[in-house]
Amino acid sequence: MKLAFGRAVLATVVLVLASCDTDAPPVFTGYAEADLVHISAPAAGAIESLAVVRGARVTAGDELFRLDADVETLSRAEAAARVAVARAQVADLRKGRRPAELRAVEQQLVQARANLAASRAQVSRNRDLVGKGFVSPSRLDDLSAAEERDAARVRELEAQLALAREPARADEIAAAEAQTQAASAALGRDTWREAQMRQVAPVAAFVFDVAYRRGERVAANAPIVSLLPDGALKLRFYVPQAQLSMIRPGALVDVACDGCPSGLSATVSFVSPQAEYTPPVIYSNESRQKLVFLVEARPSAAAASALKPGQPVEVRVAQTAVTAGAK
Repeated sequence: MKLAFGRAVLATVVLVLASCDTDAPPVFTGYAEADLVHISAPAAGAIESLAVVRGARVTAGDELFRLDADVETLSRAEAAARVAVARAQVADLRKGRRPAELRAVEQQLVQARANLAASRAQVSRNRDLVGKGFVSPSRLDDLSAAEERDAARVRELEAQLALAREPARADEIAAAEAQTQAASAALGRDTWREAQMRQVAPVAAFVFDVAYRRGERVAANAPIVSLLPDGALKLRFYVPQAQLSMIRPGALVDVACDGCPSGLSATVSFVSPQAEYTPPVIYSNESRQKLVFLVEARPSAAAASALKPGQPVEVRVAQTAVTAGAK
């Protein structure tokens, strides 16, 4: 009778435990992961200075590192000189010739007008002499040709003087202005490149890692400092397809980890729309229970301060979610 009674008690305990296990919220294992921000420079160079160390805290705008920027500085200076040359050319084309050059043309014009006046006087005197028979007509023809020559010279110098007082043609000025814009763009590019040799923290963050040391040469776009921004920690865990209906974006889940205080929570932020397999990977009706879905959750402020990247966690679905999923 004692043996039968003991078996009955044991069966009752098993049934109770089974009932408790059935009603208990499921527990999923996962880990904490960090969305790191890797800071690099777009150009290669030697590290001139490091302003942070691993484990430090930085705020937005704090300097992280500097690379040797001698080449970029020289390129910027060259570009600035090209801009100055282009602007000077535009200014020169907008003006007439120099005052000394204008005076030289003006004096040539005075001389040409004097020659024209002398030629006209000779033609006038010799025209009377030809009429009286003292000078042959051919002589008058020569003097008339000289008058026309001197008149043409005057017109030429008048045109040169007017041209010397005017700026260059509109097309030449437009071309020079385009060259100025190109030089200014090159200056902006080189200034940007020089500024990129000094990198600052884009956000407040924890310095997760420093990959290089002062004096080392790094390649372009090679991460030098890795930052863990505030709020960038997330939890990743996998949910079997049978319990997937309990998990929805925005739902709260309880979080536990070794050495962490109780009462930690997180908010589901992502549920993968694509299933994954746990081994074996060959799908069959018998292995359907091996389908799992990736779920990500953002920890609360208390949980984020307690967790570290890579730390294993246990995620428990709230009892309300279990009840809703069962319905």
